[in-house]
Amino acid sequence: MTPTVETRSASPTVVKALISPGGVEAWHVESDVVPLIAVAFTFEGGAAHDPVDKPGVAQMLGRLLDEGAGNYDSDAFQERLAGRAIELSFNAGNDAIGGSLKTLVKHADEAFELLRLALAEPRFDADAIERVRAQTIAGLRYQQNDPGVMATRRFFEAGFPGHPYSRPTSGTAESVAAITRDDLVAMHRLLIARGRVKIAVVGAIDADRLSVLIDKVFGSLHEAKPLRIIEPASLVATGQRLVADLDVPQSVIRFGTHGITWCDPGFIPAYVLNHILGGGAFTSRLFQEVREKRGLAYSVGTSLVSYRAASMTWGYTATKNERVAECLDVIASEIARLHADGPTDEELQKAKDYLIGSYALGFDTSTKIAHTLVQIAFEGLGIDYIARRNELVAAVTQADIRSASDRIFGTGKMLTVIAGRPTGL
Repeated sequence: MTPTVETRSASPTVVKALISPGGVEAWHVESDVVPLIAVAFTFEGGAAHDPVDKPGVAQMLGRLLDEGAGNYDSDAFQERLAGRAIELSFNAGNDAIGGSLKTLVKHADEAFELLRLALAEPRFDADAIERVRAQTIAGLRYQQNDPGVMATRRFFEAGFPGHPYSRPTSGTAESVAAITRDDLVAMHRLLIARGRVKIAVVGAIDADRLSVLIDKVFGSLHEAKPLRIIEPASLVATGQRLVADLDVPQSVIRFGTHGITWCDPGFIPAYVLNHILGGGAFTSRLFQEVREKRGLAYSVGTSLVSYRAASMTWGYTATKNERVAECLDVIASEIARLHADGPTDEELQKAKDYLIGSYALGFDTSTKIAHTLVQIAFEGLGIDYIARRNELVAAVTQADIRSASDRIFGTGKMLTVIAGRPTGL
C-alpha cells in the first residue's frame, strides 16, 4: 500500500488519503468511538448528461440501483440490507450521482458486497422499473400544484435557457413515461465507472482492511470513458420578474443573481458576504428586514449555488399575494445597500466568528464527516481543506467583501420568479 497523506481537521479528526493496491483512492478517517463504518461516494456526471428529450434518466437510475442486484431481486436485496441493519442509499443531481453506506463493523464484508452488487450488477428488472416509474410520475403530478416546485422549475428554465441545467433533474411525467431499460443501462454504463469516483470512509476500520474492501467494490467497475463537456453558463434574464400563475393565497418567490464557484479563490469572501445578507438563519439582514421588522414572510434566505458549469446566488421567500411587491422591494433595497456600503466591521467580525465557531458542528457524526469529505474531494479543494477552512474565513477583509460584492451584485439586477397570483407588481 502506498504512503498516506495526513492532515488534522477542525473536527478534530485525522484524514488520510488511502491508495488501494488496485489504484483506487479513498479519504479515510479511522475512529473507534462507535463500531460503525460510514461511506460516501460521488461519481462525476449526473442529470446534465440525460438525453435532451428524456430528462430524469440519471435520477431514475439512482432510485433503481438498490432495487435488485446480482442474484437478488428487489425484495431479496432489501431483506439482506434489513437483516444486517445496513443503510444504503443513492442520489443524483445535475453534476453527479452518488450515495452512502452505513454498517456495523461486524457486517462490513456483507455491506460492501451489497454495495458492489448495486453499483456493478444492478438488475433493472421490469417490475422494479415500472414501480419506480409510477412513484416518480405520481410525485411529479403532485408537484404540479406545489408553488415552490413550480417557481424553482420556472427559474431554471428562464435562467439557463437551452442548457442542461434548465431541465428538471427528476424529469417530467411525459419524459419519465418514455424512459426505457436501455436508457437506464446506457446511463449506468456512462456514469458508474472507476476513474472518476470520489470516496470517503469514516469509522472503526483500519487502512489495510479498508483497502481490500474498496478494491472489491470500486475496483470491480469498468474504466471510465470521457463525458461530453457541459458548456459553461451564466444566469440570464436578470432584471426580469416572471410569474407562474397558481391560484394560491400566498406566493412563493425565487430570486437569484450571479455567483462564485466553490473552487474559485473568491468563494470564501462570497460565503461570508452571503451569511451577512441571507445565510444567517436569524441574524442576516434579509431575515431582520423582511421578517422581524415588517412581518412580510415567515422565512427568507439566500445561499451560494455552485455547479460544474455555472454558479449563482440564490434566494427564497414566500408572502401574501398583496405583499409581494413590497417584499421584493425590501429585498432589492437591502442588496443594493449592502453592495454600496458593505457590512460594518462589527457585522463582518460577527459573521466570521459564527462561521468559524459553528464549523465543527458539521462533524458530529461519521456520516456527516464522510459526506463533507467526499464533497471537498469532488470540488478538488484538497485533503487539507478542513484544516485550512477556518483560517480562510478568518482572513477575509472588507476589501475581499467588496470584491465579492462587485462580482455578485455589480449589475444590480436579479432574476425573480413568483409562483402565485401576486398583485401590485
